[in-house]
Amino acid sequence: MNHQHDTQHCPHCASRHEEKETTNGAVTTDPVCGMSVSTGTNLQHTYQGETFYFCSEHCRDRFKKDPQSFLNKDSEPKQTETEAGVWYTCPMHPEVRQKGPGSCSKCGMALEPEAPSLEDEENPELFDFRRRFWWTLTLTIIVTTLAMFGHQLQLINPAAQSWVELLLAAPVVLWAGLPFFIRGAQSILNRSPNMWTLIGLGTSAAFIYSVVATVAPGVFPEDFMMDGRVAVYFEAAVVIISLTLLGQIFELRARSQTSGALKSLLRLAPKTARRINDDGSEEDAPLDSLQRGDRLRVRPGEKVPVDGVVEEGRSSIDESMLTGEPVPVSKQAGDKVIGATINTTGSLVIRAEQVGAETTLSQIVQMVAQAQRSRAPMQRLADVVAGYFVITVVVIAVLTLLVWGLFGPQPSWVYGLVNAVAVLIIACPCALGLATPMSIMVATGRAATEGVLFRDAAAIEALRTIDTLIVDKTGTLTEGRPVFKQAVAADGFDQEEVLRLAASLDQGSEHPLARAIVEAAKDKKLTLTQAGDFDSESGIGVQGRVDGKRLLLGNTAWMKQHSVDWQALTQRAESLRGQGASVMYLAVDGTLAGLLAVADPVKKTSKEALQTIRNAGIRVVMATGDGISTAKAVGLELGIEEVHGEVKPDDKLKLVEQLQAEGRRVAMAGDGINDAPALAKADIGIAMGTGTDVAMHSAQVTLVKGDLRGIVRARYISESTVRNMRQNLGFAFLYNSIGVPVAAGVVYPFSGLLLSPMIAALAMSMSSVSVITNALRLRHKHDHF
Repeated sequence: MNHQHDTQHCPHCASRHEEKETTNGAVTTDPVCGMSVSTGTNLQHTYQGETFYFCSEHCRDRFKKDPQSFLNKDSEPKQTETEAGVWYTCPMHPEVRQKGPGSCSKCGMALEPEAPSLEDEENPELFDFRRRFWWTLTLTIIVTTLAMFGHQLQLINPAAQSWVELLLAAPVVLWAGLPFFIRGAQSILNRSPNMWTLIGLGTSAAFIYSVVATVAPGVFPEDFMMDGRVAVYFEAAVVIISLTLLGQIFELRARSQTSGALKSLLRLAPKTARRINDDGSEEDAPLDSLQRGDRLRVRPGEKVPVDGVVEEGRSSIDESMLTGEPVPVSKQAGDKVIGATINTTGSLVIRAEQVGAETTLSQIVQMVAQAQRSRAPMQRLADVVAGYFVITVVVIAVLTLLVWGLFGPQPSWVYGLVNAVAVLIIACPCALGLATPMSIMVATGRAATEGVLFRDAAAIEALRTIDTLIVDKTGTLTEGRPVFKQAVAADGFDQEEVLRLAASLDQGSEHPLARAIVEAAKDKKLTLTQAGDFDSESGIGVQGRVDGKRLLLGNTAWMKQHSVDWQALTQRAESLRGQGASVMYLAVDGTLAGLLAVADPVKKTSKEALQTIRNAGIRVVMATGDGISTAKAVGLELGIEEVHGEVKPDDKLKLVEQLQAEGRRVAMAGDGINDAPALAKADIGIAMGTGTDVAMHSAQVTLVKGDLRGIVRARYISESTVRNMRQNLGFAFLYNSIGVPVAAGVVYPFSGLLLSPMIAALAMSMSSVSVITNALRLRHKHDHF
């Protein structure tokens, strides 16, 4: 009987009492694995007067040994993630942790779950901000239109227009902007002034001033009357709120992709495994119900469920999703297999050795998660100065109010209030807030046209500081797919005939090396013959009849097995292996006919790219899971002196940590899942766009074309962008350094000049325009690209 796992029930908390009627009787839940089973099954056990039903003898035997452990588990109430106490942390400040979602007490950024999960639920904050943005966008447009053209159109009385703007702006500021005011207040309470402090102060100052000007216009001097009313700045408040919401929506969307690496890793594991019971029967069991020692069948095309050892059968396992190596690995009795790899041809019976959190896949997931959390966030220049800037502006505004109130002309306190508001408005965070994002926005668009994708602003800032580059071999320096290299004929045979015979025989094989040979023969327009009596011995070789001749094609073990003398071509075979090629021998009617070499070729652009990188003063290190001889051969061809071969994912991670401990700024370039931990731990992870999704999700930079020359372009873009950001911040502070003193009335005793809030808003807008204009310069092409 085949029992399918009921995905509606969690294997660890499905209640044994939950039953429903079917045509075959009631359906209940196995208390051990959580699968749905019929009460008509003979697999049952009575405990303390109650009958329990099981999907297999394995589950029944486990229950008999310790019934109470499963009953106690079942009695626990179900919990949601939040109720269960999931820990959340801040991406910028990993030391900030709390149970359940919230915002960072230091920077106000939304917290993210620490533990990886396959649940694809939308970020609740993203949903909330998007709702606030769209529901109030129309109001923002109307208020802005009225402010700009209302006095020209003269649709309504000027005094009434202020009331209309107030009524329309209130929902935008008080409802849509509420999260920003809360974060601004928290920044003050936590004594960590940040961008939210600036946004809260600037917006509230403009709004409160405008409300007073609308409700009690008589408190303002006659000089502030324009077009029959005191000038109001509701449009400044609502535009800031709407633009900030839009920016947060884009940021949250981008940040939601950072967990993609972990989700891609988790999806590699199959949901169920084919378990062989003690009586020889087989069943589909949930992955989390497997125990050490369980015997599992892995059929062709299925994923290996957990780490284990082969007990029966012979097959080739595609381990490329974990190792990055393109050629399947032959497995037979006694060989180790890794969970989440794919069984290509034969059927295997394995014994589980590592399950749950002990599997290789689970350990890689944890390594990526820990590396992402341990990465020291780069403190952005705008955030560094913002704390001092906020305090300085507030102090200046208070001093302006007091000095004008105590020593200014009558009505002194009104002048003080107006000037203080002008100080806060001209110090509005628009230009300061746009300084970094505008440069990043333009630079990322420019980089995309060059085949370089940056994940975030921190990656652009950090890439220019890199002095060491670790590169993977397969898929990064090489093409990542086997290609026919050469055919060598033995005495009495022809090279083309060797290739034709081997390709004719290999037409019946699905092995990547066989496909490379067949494609090479077709490219040479060779006439292939249908093979008869074809038989494949997975991972060793193939045999069959072509043109009436008995052919054998495979490795040395295959030749030995069929008593073929292959020694005559040993020296040539070793030479080809030293060049990084895989070698197969061809025998015709028991006589060695030749050999064929298939290799993973080096990309045409790799040598040029590495030379350019070295010329920039960057140290290049190669780390690959391939054999030492192959790795050294590729390193010699590309001029890489420091080569590490046969390295595992944790070895690459340790290499990154070792170089970082030496004070190096390390970039890691790779394309496989085995590179993911190192990509996440490195100061900058660079993924090949031709590689796995996990590698791209773990990296901060993706080279779409898989061309290492993109690193040079990306580094120049990084340098240009950071320089542009500093210029933008300089513009923003230049405007403030000139405007704030004028708004405070410093030049009034000498010139009689006062800066009204309207002029302050204009100055603020001009500063934003200058920042945007300067950032747009990054769009232009440069020879360095």
